[in-house]
Amino acid sequence: MNTEKSLFHHTSIPFAVIDQEKSFVDFSKQWLNTFGLDASIIGQNFFDSMPELPEELKLDINYCLEGIKHRSDSKRIVQENGNAVWYDWKVSLLNDDQNIAPNALIILEDVTHKRREEHLLEKSQQVARIGGWEIDLIKNTIYWSNMTKEIHEVPREYVPQLETGISFYKEGYSRDTITQLVNEGIELGNKWDTELQIVTAKGNILWVRAIGEPEMLNGKCVRIVGTFQDIDKRKKAQLQLLNTEESLKGTLENSSIGMALVARNGKFMDVNTSLCNSLGYTKDKLLSLTFQDITHPEDLEIDLRLLSELIKGKRSTYQIEKRYFNKDQQLVYVILTVTAARNIDGEISHFISQIVDISSRIKAEKKLKGLLELTTNQNNSLMNFAHIVSHNLRSHAANLTMISEFLTDESLDEDIRKDSLVMLGKASQGLNDTISHLNEVVQVKLETDQKLKSVQLRPLVHKVLVDIQALIEENKVIIDTDVPENIQVRGVMAYLESIILNLVTNAIKYKDLNKKTSLVSIKAVEKDETVVLSVSDNGLGIDLDKFGEKLFGMYKTFHGNEDARGIGLFITKNQIESMGGRITVSSQPGVGTTFEVTLLKNQQS
Repeated sequence: MNTEKSLFHHTSIPFAVIDQEKSFVDFSKQWLNTFGLDASIIGQNFFDSMPELPEELKLDINYCLEGIKHRSDSKRIVQENGNAVWYDWKVSLLNDDQNIAPNALIILEDVTHKRREEHLLEKSQQVARIGGWEIDLIKNTIYWSNMTKEIHEVPREYVPQLETGISFYKEGYSRDTITQLVNEGIELGNKWDTELQIVTAKGNILWVRAIGEPEMLNGKCVRIVGTFQDIDKRKKAQLQLLNTEESLKGTLENSSIGMALVARNGKFMDVNTSLCNSLGYTKDKLLSLTFQDITHPEDLEIDLRLLSELIKGKRSTYQIEKRYFNKDQQLVYVILTVTAARNIDGEISHFISQIVDISSRIKAEKKLKGLLELTTNQNNSLMNFAHIVSHNLRSHAANLTMISEFLTDESLDEDIRKDSLVMLGKASQGLNDTISHLNEVVQVKLETDQKLKSVQLRPLVHKVLVDIQALIEENKVIIDTDVPENIQVRGVMAYLESIILNLVTNAIKYKDLNKKTSLVSIKAVEKDETVVLSVSDNGLGIDLDKFGEKLFGMYKTFHGNEDARGIGLFITKNQIESMGGRITVSSQPGVGTTFEVTLLKNQQS
């Protein structure tokens, strides 16, 4: 037994055994060496002795102690000191066939080195990277993948140093740029993606694409991982094309679009005839100006920001739509494309700007948009006005006709005739009010919220019900209202009156003749910044599965009434939306219908 235990302890695998109380009962020496522990941990709680472990491992240990025979996994954690550690583990149940409490065998290995290589390779594959690297700011070390070493032309066993890692970048622009980007990454957590030159260990100058991604912990950069790509052939071909002066000159002069060579400070170095014609300047005058001088102030900031990114190597080109001022200080709309031209050392010598004049297109679009908006507003106004005239006045006419019939009916007693006279007076006043509201429709153009007025909802509902009192009594409909006195909405009086009138008369028109009592409920509640007005009835109802999508369409009818024109709900929806509101409906055939109108609430001071 002692021999077995000795062999057990001296195995090269880091493992430990814990009991049901999660206390150490045995372990290998490799376990102690791996995790910096000593033999005094016997009897100590496993989790107290090793606090920085993946939560998944803790769960697997608990599962095995509860009866599961085997668990395994692999996870990465970042420790409190900033170190990133990969763990592989296997947990197995011991003594599960005996009449004693089972223990758990834990094999836990630190596979950080192996996983780091796999992790960097995975990142490289994701963005078509070739080599990988990592700066560990906790340990002050640099890690290069094999491909990164190959690009630098150093042997596989080469160990890069923190002090000399940047020295491979070519002295001057490349080294200064990467130094600045690394410092910004460490201080601010900024990522970078740039194209620079290196000098390999064998003295060869190569163009590379360097990408860096800082990893922050509690606001502090603990490491930077990145990729390294050899782009030497592509970059040299690109530079050869851009620095072929004769070809560029020919393109500049013969291009049908505006072109310019611009210095790093923004001064025009050369311009072609097309650009002079677009801006109205002579060539000599343009060459005395900078692009900043003729750029609209509102477009200058984004132009300068993108140009700065171009200079820093964060992008190779950019394109924006912007405005220039011509010689007469009139706006010229253009699409600007800017590319950096570099000398043989890779430093930006100037910029190449391609400028397409789109002023005629912009003016045509604005004119067309204006005409469309004007036509739409006029059509909406005419449609709403026509509906209010035909619908609202028709309701008043019907009301007056009914009252007149009461007055001419000699069979009615004197009290009823007197009530009819009172109703006639109210109906006449309601007609006057409606005509006054029609004036408002003619004048109001709902282009902005400022044109909407404060309207008290309760008096308006009352007015509508008075106007159609005869219709209500003739159809023997019970009206229930619950509109608080203090509710105010923002809208157009005539539109609101028309909306309420249309919804209530529809509820009356489509009552269910098979029901003893016809009910219409009008309620209003405040909800956040809106007011929800609902009109409910127990009428015929609407099959929304069949007609839901057509409900608010023009000339859509659903019940076959002879006087139904199929335009009321279309106009109502149009009026509601023109005031910034919306309308929804819920209905069930044979049960009834509820329309909910959401309106803007008036903010009272």
